[in-house]
Amino acid sequence: MTKFVPGDIVEVETPRGHAYVQVTHNHPSYPEVVRALAGPYEQGADAATLARLDTRFIAMIPLAAAVDMGSVSARLMGNAPVPDALKAFPKFKMSILDKHEGKRENVAYWWFWDGDTLSYDVDPGPEIEDIPPREVMSIEEFVRTISPP
Repeated sequence: MTKFVPGDIVEVETPRGHAYVQVTHNHPSYPEVVRALAGPYEQGADAATLARLDTRFIAMIPLAAAVDMGSVSARLMGNAPVPDALKAFPKFKMSILDKHEGKRENVAYWWFWDGDTLSYDVDPGPEIEDIPPREVMSIEEFVRTISPP
């Protein structure tokens, strides 16, 4: 049974080559929180070098489960410290839609979750664009999203 811990750098095979993620957090009720590492990737780079790459996006994905089920081919490259700016559990967002005439269309407000508590905002600013959604990303979508260009 595969288990990833914070700091683990994982190489993921995609249809267009390898991509890399770093596990940043484990939560008892959700799968791993990972940050996708931005390329370009140096051939033969070690975990410490890869950990210094910029973050493309943050997501919750069932990476270990996908490896165990054979849904994705991945290998552990090593472990390196999570960057200081990402050590706190990330904030995730979820839109709550208004129901109008039987349809859910407009956002009534946003819920924000920090791993422990929920808060909300009815009119957040543009910084909301940088907050990842509070949803578990499918492995198929994850592989498509991290695939090198």
